[in-house]
Order: sequence, then C-alpha cells, then structure tokens
Amino acid sequence: MHPATLYAISDLHVGFADNRALLDGLRPVSPRDWLIVAGDVGEMFADIIGTLALLRERFARVIWAPGNHELWTPADDPVRSRGEARYLELVRRCRELDVLTPEDDYAVWQGTGGPVTIAPLFLLYDYSFRMPGMLTKAMALRHAYDTGVVCTDETLLHPDPYRSREEWCWARVAYTRERLDGCDPALPTVLVNHYPLVRQPTDVLRYPQFAQWCGTELTADWHVRYRAAVAIYGHLHIPRLTWYDGVPFQEVSLGYPREWKARSAPPSLLRPVLLQGVGA
Repeated sequence: MHPATLYAISDLHVGFADNRALLDGLRPVSPRDWLIVAGDVGEMFADIIGTLALLRERFARVIWAPGNHELWTPADDPVRSRGEARYLELVRRCRELDVLTPEDDYAVWQGTGGPVTIAPLFLLYDYSFRMPGMLTKAMALRHAYDTGVVCTDETLLHPDPYRSREEWCWARVAYTRERLDGCDPALPTVLVNHYPLVRQPTDVLRYPQFAQWCGTELTADWHVRYRAAVAIYGHLHIPRLTWYDGVPFQEVSLGYPREWKARSAPPSLLRPVLLQGVGA
C-alpha cells in the first residue's frame, strides 16, 4: 500500500479556464491522502463551493483556509453577502461538504514523525507590512494609489460588520491566538494561512507596495510560539520553500495562467507536506 501523504495547494483561481483544466487532472496518489487548500480557490461563491466539493470527493480529508478572493463580493455573483456574513456562509457550506475550516476542531495528522495538529487560520492583514518610510497606513495607501499598485480588496473585500479590514484582522488574530493557546502543547503544528505569517517572503515582490495586503506583524513569532513543523501559505504567487528560525515555510500557490505558463517547469499542483507510514 502506498503511504498516505498530506498535500497542500493554494491560489487555484478556478475562474481561469486553464486553471480549471489543471484541476481536472488533480488526483491523490493514495485514497488516504489529505489535502490542505490555503485559499483563493476562486471569486464566485458557486465556484468556490463546487471546487471544494470536487476535491472532497477525491481526497480522504480536505482542510480549507480562506484567501482574500473568497471574501470578495463581485458585482455579478448572485450571492450578495459581504464580509463576515460571507465568510460564515462559506463555513456553513464547507461543513455540509465535510471540509474542515478555521472554525472547526483542528484535525490531527498521524505522520511518520508523530502526530501533528493541523490548524487552518483566517487572519487577514492590517497594512503593517509597509514599505520602509511608510509610517502609517494612510501614507502607504497613498503611495500605492499614486503608483497604481492597489489590491482589488479595496473595492471588493468588505469588512462588515467591522469598520475596517484591519479591525477584522485584529479580531481574527485575538480569536485564533486563543484557539492555538488551547492546543495540546505536546504536539507540533502545521500552521495554514493564506498569507505568510512573517513579512520576509514579501521582500521579493516585484511591487513592494503590495506587501501591505499580505499579512500582519502580529503573527511574526507564531511559527515558534506554536511549535510549527511547517507553515503553509499562498497569496504571493511565488511558490518556493524558505526557512525562518529553523521552520520551513512552503508557499504552495498555483497562481494565474500567465504566471505559471511563463516558468520553465510545469506547475506542481500537489506539494507534499508530511508523510504517513503505510501501516498508520
């Protein structure tokens, strides 16, 4: 029997036909494989739920953490919910599919190195990943608008009922930290967040103005504090492996067709995270 594997992927962006074609060929190696989906499945509510349903049919377990695109309210989406209400509706539908979300009990993967807690996180960002010299959010946003590098979140990601996206972020950080503090301290974790938990991965962005939409400094020590065996993220569309404080950070994004088609190698859809013994 082939050993089961914990895989991860993000930024499927199934609104693109070429990405949907790749998704059609995405299959587990073992019927016992698990899949982490670290956000940005798509923008349209029906596409998000349909894709997660398809993946759940194929994998023994699917664990989802939302990205920013899932939280958009596009003008042509029949589902008109916004902000937290949209997120909670996605959670409700995921539960109907038996897809785990940041609101559910954390699953434990029984791997060859011992059990680990898999924690999908929903944290957003608070504009603290600003460029040098940008002392405030207002300064950073003004520079972004002046240079034409502005995230679509500013028009499509509504923070309702919070007054701002950063206030929603702070509420999510406080809630999530309480949950992580309650985890078994004897177990390492797999921390899954759409955004990198540390700001260093954003240093390679072509447009550094965009970093302010990529995370929060409030999570800078979480990979150490919460005993991460690995941190999984997406969002930047720069798939790679880096290390911080001895912890591997895997960006597992697919990205847009114009991005993955420009690379010399074909896209790697399934990134292995942890392995499970054959007899486990």
